[in-house]
Amino acid sequence: MIVRIAMEGQYRLATDQLTQLYELDGAVMTAAKSGDPEQFEKRFTELLVFVRSGELLGDTHLGSSDAILPPPDVSLAEATREFSAEGLIPS
Repeated sequence: MIVRIAMEGQYRLATDQLTQLYELDGAVMTAAKSGDPEQFEKRFTELLVFVRSGELLGDTHLGSSDAILPPPDVSLAEATREFSAEGLIPS
């Protein structure tokens, strides 16, 4: 799966990383629904760190992204406008 972090780059995650990716996405959604900005920031940062552990794709990669995450400095209010019912990562 290829995940783009807006304003940053694209990362390729291996199939065996997807379970953890979906778990982290669920934690971000739960934090967002709680309305607690600090909890949201903590969980979103954990998701970003995990995505960055994947293979960084170069600027020459022209393939599409399977998921696009908001930029690292996104606020809770901004992020909730981008959420789907499933979360940030489509299953």
